Amino acid sequence: MAKRGGFPGGMPGNMNNLMKQAQKMQKQMEENQKALEEKEFTAAAGGGAVEVTISGKREVLKVSLKEEVVDPDDIEMLEDLIVAATNEALRKVEEESGAVMSKLAGGFGGGFPF
Repeated sequence: MAKRGGFPGGMPGNMNNLMKQAQKMQKQMEENQKALEEKEFTAAAGGGAVEVTISGKREVLKVSLKEEVVDPDDIEMLEDLIVAATNEALRKVEEESGAVMSKLAGGFGGGFPF
């Protein structure tokens, strides 16, 4: 009986399907990454006194301050509010990024067969 071509041990069709799935997943990841980078994420601190907007590329796009939060005698509080709002906006990006990756990984058919 002649041996079929392909990988020793058999299942070349499965390997081909696996490669196609991996390529499809890579394309979806690239598309989702691009969509994520185009989004904007806004977070507030101090009851909305400070708002920070960042891009999916994790770049600060905008900082908005309400007049009442600008106190020359308490610069430290303003700095803390800016940091808090920025960190919260970054957490939003990470959350969305993680959700997208989790969704993609779940669509890979239960993981890798090795």
